[in-house]
Amino acid sequence: MRVQQRAGRSLVRRRSAAPRPRSRVGDKVEARTIFRHARQSRLFHAPLLDTRCRLVGMTLWIDADAAPRDVKDICIRACERLALTTVLVANQRLQIPSGYRHLSAVRVDGGPDVADRYIEEHAVTGDVAVTADIPLAAALVSRGVVVLDPRGDEYTAESIGERLSLRNFMDGLRGTGVDTGGHAAYGPREKQAFANALDRALTRAARRR
Repeated sequence: MRVQQRAGRSLVRRRSAAPRPRSRVGDKVEARTIFRHARQSRLFHAPLLDTRCRLVGMTLWIDADAAPRDVKDICIRACERLALTTVLVANQRLQIPSGYRHLSAVRVDGGPDVADRYIEEHAVTGDVAVTADIPLAAALVSRGVVVLDPRGDEYTAESIGERLSLRNFMDGLRGTGVDTGGHAAYGPREKQAFANALDRALTRAARRR
């Protein structure tokens, strides 16, 4: 009788010690907490060890033909740190570092706006894109894609119309021979502004998932 009771108690202990299945909601909350603590501790540049904060189902698209090297480097580091699917699109061959499981490159046919059309056709709502091309940004914003330019500005539904009008106006001036100048040099300030903007965009994406 004692043997049976002990066996029964042992079975109860084993059953009570069995781990309870984690809920998806719990994983999402923990992922967001890990992401937030990493930013608050100013270790956002370091690899996060818990890959449960992966932004599942989201893609980071980079218009790589005109993107500065610093911008591509920042995106590649984010790709590895967050296990984030990242695609560089260009009309020329791209050398990407080895060992990055979530990083890929797409080479499109040469020609104006071919890379832009590829991104426009494949990006979906909830994705993040990096481009300096304002017509492409306008098309993506209208589809619910978060769009950043390499200098850290975010194109929004409220601002993209004005940016597009200004771009078309400047193109018209250049078409008449007016020298409208160009962008200022890309330096550490612009690089930091972009890194901060990407941080904010990915943080918002993590909260939504």
